[in-house]
Amino acid sequence: MGPMGKQSLSSMPAPIGGSCLLLLFCLRLGTSCPQSCQCPDHDGAVAVHCSASGLQEIPKDIPANTVLLKLNANKIARVPNGAFQHLSQLRELDLSQNAIETIGPTAFSGLAGGLRLLDLSHNRIRRIPKDALGKLSAKIRLSHNPLHCECALQEALWELKLDPDSVDEIACHTSVQEEYVGKPLIQALDAGVSFCSTHHKTTDVAMLVTMFGWFTMVITYIVYYVRQNQEDARRHLEYLKSLPSTPVSKDPLSPAP
Repeated sequence: MGPMGKQSLSSMPAPIGGSCLLLLFCLRLGTSCPQSCQCPDHDGAVAVHCSASGLQEIPKDIPANTVLLKLNANKIARVPNGAFQHLSQLRELDLSQNAIETIGPTAFSGLAGGLRLLDLSHNRIRRIPKDALGKLSAKIRLSHNPLHCECALQEALWELKLDPDSVDEIACHTSVQEEYVGKPLIQALDAGVSFCSTHHKTTDVAMLVTMFGWFTMVITYIVYYVRQNQEDARRHLEYLKSLPSTPVSKDPLSPAP
């Protein structure tokens, strides 16, 4: 019975405490990765791949130690404020090939110091959110967006670090100057074109029109005032002429000549 007892003891399952800890650890890793995404870990640095996953919004359960985040080829239409504020280690963010139209002014808060590449190409961005992108030191890709070329866009681009490999593919979908529609934006700017001069000219013309309107009103009032006074003076003169004339009588007390 002794050998059988030893055999049965050796065949008994090990304590389940370690298995439970391992299971909980695996579950924790599983829940830390967004659904439909893959999160390979390389020496503690996580790369989150959510490409072509049918996402309509940015996942909220992205691991905090993510260094690469690929959200390209989805159906994301907006980037809300604070969407990545917990990802201080993020180095590359790919949002290309989505349907992004709106970017919150603080959408990329928390990424200013570490982000190296931001890909926003192949979206539906018409106007560059200066407040959202101006503080980033990352290279930014904006090609293949229906940009509206105007003064605000030109001023925003001055503060951005555009990716040199794709900068020539940024074109004017619409423009305040119609001759540049469909043409590369950077080539136009390098040639000395200023969309802000058109803005200033429009403002100056509007100001001149307003000043001319006020000047016309003042002159009209002065002319009316002068004519009204002339009419009043004429009527008063006619009234005086209509009065009966009285002969001047001699003073009887006055000495005879």
